[in-house]
Formats: sequence, structure tokens, C-alpha cells
Amino acid sequence: MQKLFGIHPVLEAIRAGKKIEKVLLKQGMEGPAFRELITCIGENDIPYQYVPVEKLNREVRGAHQGVVALLAEIDYVDIETLVNNALATSEEPVLVILDGVSDVRNLGAIARTLECCGGKGIIVPAKGGAAVNAEAVKASAGALLRIDTSKVPNLRLAAYLLKQNGFKLVAATEKAAGSLYETDLRGPLAIVMGSEGKGISDSLLSLCDERCAIPMVGEISSLNVSVATAIVLYEAFRQKTCSK
Repeated sequence: MQKLFGIHPVLEAIRAGKKIEKVLLKQGMEGPAFRELITCIGENDIPYQYVPVEKLNREVRGAHQGVVALLAEIDYVDIETLVNNALATSEEPVLVILDGVSDVRNLGAIARTLECCGGKGIIVPAKGGAAVNAEAVKASAGALLRIDTSKVPNLRLAAYLLKQNGFKLVAATEKAAGSLYETDLRGPLAIVMGSEGKGISDSLLSLCDERCAIPMVGEISSLNVSVATAIVLYEAFRQKTCSK
């Protein structure tokens, strides 16, 4: 992953519209220049983290001034562009919304499956989700370079936009009463997946049009999120293919 360091270089990169994954800040930073930087970070919804200076010293060699920015490996698109591209290239586009999925390998595996079955894009939160870094791109076998990815400050607002554009939101959750195989996944579709620990947030779940569960008979009560997403994606692929 490419890195920028120093207060002013990072500040100028943000103002120039560079895609920044995250900013690492030295604990205890103060001063006018730092306050200007932290304000700019907040205005652009860029994730940041305070860390010990030892971590910054490991990240870069040079006068980092307590600031290191990690540049994104891919070019994100805004949510409106992602939706427009999806609808322009397919009559029944499939998107995936990831709520709190933080493991980069899971993100990469999901992107790989999505691309394999003709999906159009992934929507992730600006904060609390997996970084789209070199490891994620590698785990995706390059799929993250071929499908649209949108990082949004608020998943609920993204969900509203999708619904306004005719997408059905289907939440895959083990708490659902209905089975995946009884759920209609045809038409423009956004599959909502949550983290293995917390699942989908209640606020996002409330906006979903349908909820479905993957039938299981073993003693283990849940699947890895990338495996679960693959099952849902291929059921959607089966339904859309068989209906034609």
C-alpha cells in the first residue's frame, strides 16, 4: 500500500481529492496545523486512528511529523455512479452491501464471487469496514479492480438511494424465518450481509424489503460471511438465469 507522510503533504493530498484509506496520527498531537488537518479529515469522512509513535516509525522512514496516510489501492466510485453503472449494464443487476465486515480476506473473497456471477458492485461503510488494500485485492484475484466499489459515510442513506432506483434489498440473516430458497431474488437486487459477530445493524435491517436464512442442519449455527454471501449470490444467479 502506498503511503504519504507529513502534515502538509497529507493535507494537500486530501484537498486534491486523493483516495485515502486511513490516516494514522501520533497520540497527543496538538497545534494549529494539526487542528487544520483533523478538520479536513472530518469534512471528507476519512477514517483515522491515533497510534503510538513507534507504529508510525515502523510504517515509514522519514520525518513523518506524526502523520501517515495510507492510500487506497483502487479508485472508489460514488454511490450514484455505482447505481447508474449497474442499471446501465444489466436489466437485473446484483450489488452487495457489507455492514461491518472487517476482514480483508472475506472482502476479497466476496468480490471474487460477485464478479464470477456477474455482480456489479460492492458498497462498504467509510468507517468500520475492511480496508480495500493490497491483501484484499489479492484475495479477490483482481476482482476489486474490475467491479465498482463505493465507500459511503452512511449505509442507510445508500439503502434509501438503492430503493429509490428500484433495487430490492434482501438481508441474509440466520434470524430470518423465511428460507433463502423461498425468497424471490429476481430483478435489481442488493444483498445485505453483516459481520459474523454482530450481524446486520438494526437500523439497516429495518430498511430491507425481505429477510432470508440459509438452511443448515449441522451443530454449527453460522457460516463464514464470504461463504454465506457466495451461497446467496449463486441462488440469485440461478433464479435470474432459470427465469429467462
